[in-house]
Amino acid sequence: MENLLWRNSKWGSKLVAMAIACVALVWVAIPFLWAFNNSIKTEADTFRQGAVIPFLQFTPSLDAWKFVLSDPQALNCLFSSALVGVGTTLFVLILGTPAAYSLARFEFKRMKSRDITLWFLSQRVLPPVVVLTPFYILLAELGLIDTWLGLILLYSTFNLAFCVVIMRDIFRDVSKEVEEAARIEGASLWQIFWMIAVPLSLDGLIVTAFIVFAFCWNEALFASAVTSQHAATMPAFILASRSTRGVDFNQAAVNTLVAIAPPVIMSFFVQRYLARGLSFGAVKG
Repeated sequence: MENLLWRNSKWGSKLVAMAIACVALVWVAIPFLWAFNNSIKTEADTFRQGAVIPFLQFTPSLDAWKFVLSDPQALNCLFSSALVGVGTTLFVLILGTPAAYSLARFEFKRMKSRDITLWFLSQRVLPPVVVLTPFYILLAELGLIDTWLGLILLYSTFNLAFCVVIMRDIFRDVSKEVEEAARIEGASLWQIFWMIAVPLSLDGLIVTAFIVFAFCWNEALFASAVTSQHAATMPAFILASRSTRGVDFNQAAVNTLVAIAPPVIMSFFVQRYLARGLSFGAVKG
């Protein structure tokens, strides 16, 4: 069904909106086009002026793709990113979802749930680089430097607050009458949470999981600091893609496209949940 706001808008407003959308599209597409264009160039073509249009100004080559996809370190970094992202997402949801439900449904004696939620939210304001050194020392003392478990625990620390804040507002939108009716029928608190609250909040849960995974997948600062070889992720691998001659732009472009592909592909599968999931809690405070 056609959007009523768009249909009732004036032509001038429509033209402005379309112009802004086109500028935003070009702005976002330029890095992708640059990466794709350089990924099919040879090392000589990447530094040759005027080599912009394939087949006309340079001959496309898949040498960079073959080199990257056959590089064991690149494949290991891709696997590490996937493992750490999935592990962190599951761990954050397991801890954060029950905590968010308790903050949405119960009030505590010494501190109100709103104050606890505000404390969780304040953790997202803290610049991550401030705690880089303490976390590095802590992981070193525990023997978790350059390990997947160390990265999972590290990323969970930062993303747990995001999950709690978002899921709290999502659970507040779930009808209390349904839960009260289940309580009258003899359902326990765990049954109400697992069989009623979670299924009714599935859209928001999927969106939260996707965003947490994207945060973990894109993180580069801590991955570069606390990993070296075994647990290095794709962002850390891309930052380290320098040779004695400088940056190999064609290989860096391939690494960029490979790193971008999984979250983009995932977004196509979860996009139908995004609009409804992100709109949860928009009315209630």
